[in-house]
Amino acid sequence: MTLDMEGKIYRPHFSTASDARVVRTRESLRQALLELLQTRPFEQITIREIAATAGIGYTTFFRHHPTKESLLDDIAAEEIRMLIEYLLSTFDTRNVKAASLALCNYVADQRTLWSTLLTGGAAGTLREEFIRVSRKVAEESEHAAGWLPAEVGIILVASGTIELLAWWLGQENPLAVEKVATIYERAILSPIVMPDDE
Repeated sequence: MTLDMEGKIYRPHFSTASDARVVRTRESLRQALLELLQTRPFEQITIREIAATAGIGYTTFFRHHPTKESLLDDIAAEEIRMLIEYLLSTFDTRNVKAASLALCNYVADQRTLWSTLLTGGAAGTLREEFIRVSRKVAEESEHAAGWLPAEVGIILVASGTIELLAWWLGQENPLAVEKVATIYERAILSPIVMPDDE
């Protein structure tokens, strides 16, 4: 048990992580923040608003997260896990073009969230989590071209993905999804995931 900056009690661990109420409350908090992000920037959202939108008490928030940034980090980690699972599926497909377009559409459909994650308070966490999970996955994976160690291939794809998405979402006049998908396919995925001709 710790105190956050406002002196509120934060209990990061419960008797069981699978407690149904805990799982429901955490999911409600995630969904509440995602809903609020559709209306205004992260910096303008308060913990009270998140709690109210989630349908929980203000003090209950602090049983799950010490700050709203912690909640955003939690969302970032989950999004990264989902994105990496998706990326790994591209290592098993010959249709890199379709995979690239699907990934870019996925991010475009959740543009507000990904813009916040990549350019807002969770950018550092997002990058660190991407690399951390990528390395862990690489240890258990036999993917990537035969000439390239799996860990290197996955880390290159992960880093390239995050940098391209951050650049794209940070543009005042962003490129169309199809153009970004082409860049992603040709510059990032194809050189790593296409099989070696030798």
